[in-house]
Amino acid sequence: MNALQEEITQKTLALCVETGKMTAQLLQQAMKKVLADMEKHKNDPQLHHGKQTLRQLMKHGAGVSNIEITDQNIKAFSATAKKYGIDFALKKDTTGEIPRYLVFFKGRDADAVTAAFREFSAKNLAKEKKPSIRKRLTKAKEQTKRQNLERGEKIKNRDRGLER
Repeated sequence: MNALQEEITQKTLALCVETGKMTAQLLQQAMKKVLADMEKHKNDPQLHHGKQTLRQLMKHGAGVSNIEITDQNIKAFSATAKKYGIDFALKKDTTGEIPRYLVFFKGRDADAVTAAFREFSAKNLAKEKKPSIRKRLTKAKEQTKRQNLERGEKIKNRDRGLER
């Protein structure tokens, strides 16, 4: 998205000069100032957004906070963080027996991270409460088997004359 914004910025230029009478020399001076300003900002470091490395996140110049997350939840959290426009970095901590994953984010994004985690937790709870499709399928198969066995017994009993 940043590249697209740069492309639009490069193609479009708005120049506002307050003057009583516009001369060619005044327009030339204004254009030189604009071009010099654009050249000066051209070498500014590009800030990354979304998922990035810890080094790139530190270049934002804001304090960094972190939270711990499990391996299974990384992909789901990334999608939620993208939705909320959070700049974050993932770091695997292998110092203990079980590897931990830390999510680093800018301190000023704390409110957005809190909202993202609320939504993320709600999604996970809903997913856990909802029975898996495999369990539902096996339950339906067992129920069908039972019904078929009962029908088979009814047919046998009817043929024998035992059914009422």
